[in-house]
Amino acid sequence: MTETYQDLLKQRAELEKRIEQARAAELDSAIAQIRELMTRYGLTAQEIMPDAGRERVRRTRTPVEPKYRDPATGAHWTGRGKPPAWIAGKDRDAFLIKKP
Repeated sequence: MTETYQDLLKQRAELEKRIEQARAAELDSAIAQIRELMTRYGLTAQEIMPDAGRERVRRTRTPVEPKYRDPATGAHWTGRGKPPAWIAGKDRDAFLIKKP
């Protein structure tokens, strides 16, 4: 007996439905167990998952003006991080961008 592609897709859809039903049933049981343990030991959600209610604070960094410019290509570098090849090992004063 050979199964066609359509037959297999139908089986998959039925299996996915059964999987979702089993997951929902087990989730109900798991949540009930968790609530029972929380009540028994007097635990709060904050004690179990202390970072759950916090949002991470992201710093916004202001862009840094470039300090150096390669006269040959016009490439810029802020002076932070690893120096690009065009300035590495050279006197940086020659590449400084003059402010008006």
